[in-house]
Amino acid sequence: MRLKTWHRTALIAALVGGLSATLCASVARAQEEGPQQPAPQQSEPVKPPDGSQNRAPAPKPQAPPPPQVAISVQSTLVNVDAVVTDQDGNPVTGLKRENFRVFDDGQPQQVANFSPTDAPITIVILLEYSGMYYGYFGAKGQYWADGFLRDLKPQDWVALKTFDLRTTLREDFTQDKGAIDEAIRTLGFPDFHEAVLFDAVYETLDQLRDVKGKKSILILATGIDTFSKHNLDQIVKRLKETDVTIFSVGMAEEIDLYSRNGGGLGYLQAKNQLTQFARMTGGYAFFPRFQGEMPDIFNTVASYLRSQYTLVFSPSTPQDGKFHKIVVDVVDDQGNPLELADKKGKKKKAVVTARQAYMAPGAPAGN
Repeated sequence: MRLKTWHRTALIAALVGGLSATLCASVARAQEEGPQQPAPQQSEPVKPPDGSQNRAPAPKPQAPPPPQVAISVQSTLVNVDAVVTDQDGNPVTGLKRENFRVFDDGQPQQVANFSPTDAPITIVILLEYSGMYYGYFGAKGQYWADGFLRDLKPQDWVALKTFDLRTTLREDFTQDKGAIDEAIRTLGFPDFHEAVLFDAVYETLDQLRDVKGKKSILILATGIDTFSKHNLDQIVKRLKETDVTIFSVGMAEEIDLYSRNGGGLGYLQAKNQLTQFARMTGGYAFFPRFQGEMPDIFNTVASYLRSQYTLVFSPSTPQDGKFHKIVVDVVDDQGNPLELADKKGKKKKAVVTARQAYMAPGAPAGN
């Protein structure tokens, strides 16, 4: 499946520039060769005289550009986005660089750069839109995806992808939540019973690989994969390499609650897969049983994304081309494990959620 670029703005600019250059060259050649067949009217540049009533209108203010792709270069810097919460799941803000400890394969690392996040959210809604269970999950996914839009701010970027037997980009990155809403509402009945969850996740991670800044995926799915070319081991390997945060919301919990036809080992495996996607990337997995849980879940996802701390370190461990385990701890101003009071006033250890591993670059040639 041919991938659609995330950067439509740059492509349109390039096409317009190339078209303008071609038209100018055609006009100059016509002047040199003498009278020819009349050129189409729109190919001639129009320059209204000063004071003319036909003066070209002033250009409209342009919208901010979509998330940009950085030139990929080998770097030893490792970015880790971490969320700190109390035992009740409430995000903790106002922490400083000195409150964090980062370990690479057990070795303490020096945090070179630190920043609390206040950047716009860049997120892909990855929606299962299969015909499983008579299209029930497709209809539920539509409703849920539309609900998430209410927790986004005007400066946030969001894209919509669906998957059944194949993945489909329904709407590219945009700050126009109405465009996403319209794309959701125009979905018809699912075409296929199959669900290629692994392929959809793998493809989306690849498409986000070089997008700068914080980026995340919100998976709304049953967690069941029926027809992917990729297997779970390949997805796990890819998750260790990515800096994308995944949030998973399982759509089959209600069915499992009311009908054991959807339960059993297959359903448990589906839940474990969605949980693994989230845990490995520093995100969270949710399995709501009732529709009334969804507003709180979506609010939590948005809140966690806006409460992430970015930690950057240059590993002191070897550049061996292997996976390295990351552990992030948070301490108080005295260097002791940070403890926070719960609802009953009892002190409990703060909870840190961050990606669990990264792929180290290979040793430089000649070493």
